Amino acid sequence: MPAVSKGDGMRGLAVFISDIRNCKSKEAEIKRINKELANIRSKFKGDKALDGYSKKKYVCKLLFIFLLGHDIDFGHMEAVNLLSSNKYTEKQIGYLFISVLVNSNSELIRLINNAIKNDLASRNPTFMCLALHCIANVGSREMGEAFAADIPRILVAGDSMDSVKQSAALCLLRLYKASPDLVPMGEWTARVVHLLNDQHMGVVTAAVSLITCLCKKNPDDFKTCISLAVSRLSRIVSSASTDLQDYTYYFVPAPWLSVKLLRLLQCYPPPEDAAVKGRLVECLETVLNKAQEPPKSKKVQHSNAKNAILFETISLIIHYDSEPNLLVRACNQLGQFLQHRETNLRYLALESMCTLASSEFSHEAVKTHIDTVINALKTERDVSVRQRAADLLYAMCDRSNAKQIVSEMLRYLETADYAIREEIVLKVAILAEKYAVDYSWYVDTILNLIRIAGDYVSEEVWYRVLQIVTNRDDVQGYAAKTVFEALQAPACHENMVKVGGYILGEFGNLIAGDPRSSPPVQFSLLHSKFHLCSVATRALLLSTYIKFINLFPETKATIQGVLRAGSQLRNADVELQQRAVEYLTLSSVASTDVLATVLEEMPPFPERESSILAKLKRKKGPGAGSTLDDGRRDPSSNDINGGVEPTPSTVSTPSPSADLLGLRAAPPPAASAAPSGAGNLLVDVFSDGPAPQPSLGPTPEEAFLSELEPPAPESPMGLLADPAPAADPGSEDIGPPIPEVDELLNKFVCKNNGVLFENQLLQIGVKSEFRQNLGRMYLFYGNKTSVQFQNFSPTVVHPGDLQTQLAVQTKRVAAQVDGGAQVQQVLNIECLRDFLTPPLLSVRFRYGGAPQSLTLKLPVTINKFFQPTEMAAQDFFQRWKQLSLPQQEAQKIFKANHPMDAEVTKAKLLGFGSALLDNVDPNPENFVGAGIIQTKALQVGCLLRLEPNAQAQMYRLTLRTSKEPVSRHLCELLAQQF
Repeated sequence: MPAVSKGDGMRGLAVFISDIRNCKSKEAEIKRINKELANIRSKFKGDKALDGYSKKKYVCKLLFIFLLGHDIDFGHMEAVNLLSSNKYTEKQIGYLFISVLVNSNSELIRLINNAIKNDLASRNPTFMCLALHCIANVGSREMGEAFAADIPRILVAGDSMDSVKQSAALCLLRLYKASPDLVPMGEWTARVVHLLNDQHMGVVTAAVSLITCLCKKNPDDFKTCISLAVSRLSRIVSSASTDLQDYTYYFVPAPWLSVKLLRLLQCYPPPEDAAVKGRLVECLETVLNKAQEPPKSKKVQHSNAKNAILFETISLIIHYDSEPNLLVRACNQLGQFLQHRETNLRYLALESMCTLASSEFSHEAVKTHIDTVINALKTERDVSVRQRAADLLYAMCDRSNAKQIVSEMLRYLETADYAIREEIVLKVAILAEKYAVDYSWYVDTILNLIRIAGDYVSEEVWYRVLQIVTNRDDVQGYAAKTVFEALQAPACHENMVKVGGYILGEFGNLIAGDPRSSPPVQFSLLHSKFHLCSVATRALLLSTYIKFINLFPETKATIQGVLRAGSQLRNADVELQQRAVEYLTLSSVASTDVLATVLEEMPPFPERESSILAKLKRKKGPGAGSTLDDGRRDPSSNDINGGVEPTPSTVSTPSPSADLLGLRAAPPPAASAAPSGAGNLLVDVFSDGPAPQPSLGPTPEEAFLSELEPPAPESPMGLLADPAPAADPGSEDIGPPIPEVDELLNKFVCKNNGVLFENQLLQIGVKSEFRQNLGRMYLFYGNKTSVQFQNFSPTVVHPGDLQTQLAVQTKRVAAQVDGGAQVQQVLNIECLRDFLTPPLLSVRFRYGGAPQSLTLKLPVTINKFFQPTEMAAQDFFQRWKQLSLPQQEAQKIFKANHPMDAEVTKAKLLGFGSALLDNVDPNPENFVGAGIIQTKALQVGCLLRLEPNAQAQMYRLTLRTSKEPVSRHLCELLAQQF
């Protein structure tokens, strides 16, 4: 920057500012300002030969007056004239005035653009930087249209100075954020990536910010940045603080650049190149190692910079979720921060561990810190830290520690902040249901919940407990006894009365044999609460009373007296009046048999999924991610608590006719008000790791919908009941699939739920279930922008003769998707015969007027119709020998692409669909599986054998099926998972 000459001190400006500061009142200040404005106006109008210095001084005064909060309606032309000056200070003041006072609708914008163009073409680096700064500061669409094509050229020009490149990169970033459609992608995109190798660290820092923003919308154009970013990060991490002296901040080399590079790498999956991946892993290990070293300075700036890099490194490790050693090390490092004296570090550690808890590799390591987290929940002063501790307890919960965590959360609930009580209640309800082995414990927990925080127990929670009690014979008597005892408390919450009224009305006869809970005692207890309750609860209690007349005829006279009372028959509330009249007439007119038929015990609720998690997701809002999207499947879980409610006679075995995805949310108990809030979608989709065994019913954490209509229960073909299949366009009508389509498909070979595709505009999530040759898939399209998608049209395409092999029926979706909203599409699938290529999903829409399209492969592979088959060793070898023809066997020997872990391998094989057979192979290190591919036309038996060689880091996979193409295809699919 040029030196300021002695004459540029602008003494008149300094005097004016001093006068303003010395004013004793507002009136005096306004008087002085008006005097100065009059003087400046007369100078601009009268003195046509005003020199540059005077113009600059007066423009500066106008700028100062504007910053004091006064309107300026003249002087703009003089500021524009300063742009043509060859003096730096005059040009600088001109640009400063324009950046602050000129709006995008100004008539002067064309003159300003011409001056900027002249400065950009001048090749004077100082003037070019001033012009670029002005474009970025104004950032209007008009300026973007005028200069969007010139700035990339300046950025990648070989003769541009480093300061100009830096300014150009940041200016282009500003224009792109303001108007993404104005920045053209072209040949410059490949050249801008190479700025990561620039010698000037400032240029690299600016370039990383630009590339990170651009690659979110166009990831393929910038994919080459991965290796360059890893290389640059490696040089920074391995350098000493003395090597980068100009960019070392309190003994930490280039912390801002390191953080930006780590964030850039989080825009992509792990590097495919083994050398690049190895170098990156080395960098991450180095950062984790440096975190253990004693600090080189006691100043807070040092620790802040060091921890910023560490947390971003941990975020990248979590993003990749593929390096077990790094995940465990990251967890241990975060565990040390849980007891750090700095509150912000404790908060960040808890937040990061919530995400780590959902990884199959680090979940057990997270659980080792349970005592520390519980202590944080009890002792932390900051409510936000306590809330993160509660989130972490929820995320780390499994069957082994459920009772401990639930009891601690209940204890905390008694003193919890009012702002988070409802969220804690929902989490306790979800965990109690999901991990309840003994349902008496579940009932106790929910009743405790109502007792401690009844005001925060939503309808979804007590609807759910009624549904579960109704559907389980083994818990009904206990529930009736427990709720009867709870109602005896002097102060009883209204939600407890609702639960008690419903359960005693249905199952009060199970405890009526005890004199302490005889029918008259039950009625008296409930009726003593009647006058304290709301209209909706009174309506429910009236329904309970008529149920009592059927269960306990000896209470008929007493109850009829209550119903006949004037307070009921002439009640101001029409609902209560109608019920009293109808129930009284029913009890008086109907015979015993009719009464028994009308008032018989409620049948089991249809199989459904819980809507409690949906409510928790809505409460957490769109930002709720890892703590609720916990896709882990507890290996010890038998899915008896996952929301699928079998008939009372089958406690833990799902019904064979179970619907593949959840049904209507729990209806209200008899005579209660209808539940509100049903039918709301969750904000994003859940991802889970390979499940130990296929689930025939969704678990609560998979509750994507709070309400779905069931298919016809009498026929399994209800899965394919959509009468309006979408038209299947020809393959020639759609664009080619995106380059990473096979990589995305491979992620779903061994799992059914997760994010299929995501870029800056759109997220596509998948949730699917398969049973025999039928399947149902839910696609969730999320608009990540604030702009509405127009003409939104997702279609399924059958390439080749796939239509004769796989039937897919789709439901249409809305043509408009609002910003931040999500729509769902249901696909019903039937496998007609074996197939090799999956169907294609073509998504087209308009964003900001520009057409967008992408083509993906639907995650429907032949192994989805695998039914696991258990067999003894003798039967296995007999069948193995029968499939001995060369064309029936497919074998592949390949190198391991992931760490060889027996548990992970087992989980993947189970997720693939086969049953794992123990004690069949003589070598206990080998894995043997069996299953049947179910199609409508025929069944294809399949046997597999996987032989890992840990020493050589190799696998040998052998598959035998009764059809040659199936053998080869399954072998290829499965080999890619290891």
